[in-house]
Amino acid sequence: MPATGQTNVAFGGIKADPTLPVEVTADSLDVNQADGSAEFKGNVRIGQGEMRISAQRVLVIYNQDQSTIQRMEAVGNVVLVSGPDAAEADRADYSIDTGVIVMTGNVLLTQGANALSSNNMTVNLTTGTAQMNGRVRTILQNDGGN
Repeated sequence: MPATGQTNVAFGGIKADPTLPVEVTADSLDVNQADGSAEFKGNVRIGQGEMRISAQRVLVIYNQDQSTIQRMEAVGNVVLVSGPDAAEADRADYSIDTGVIVMTGNVLLTQGANALSSNNMTVNLTTGTAQMNGRVRTILQNDGGN
């Protein structure tokens, strides 16, 4: 049954480390030296420790001195996988320094046989938790009372 509000859930089964190196692969890369950004396009795959993100396009924004990644914006068929959990959305914004990923647009979280959907989900990789907001809907499997 759909509900409006916020639902807190565990995510990933493990705490992730946002200070680990970020590996990105894609079909193409466009670098903008002027604003310190890089745009990866086509079959983009991001890996950081146990966390994986895939999308059609990812914009990487560096800090002012362009020494570290500040944030990443993933768009198009975004899939986030951490440990046993997976989430899909239209868009994901990952703030590297805080370890927070905000997923928006048709969010679907799958945890084993259970599924939850919502308008948006905020994942905190460092605590291994997530909050789902806006028209939260869930389907919970049970064992039939056995």
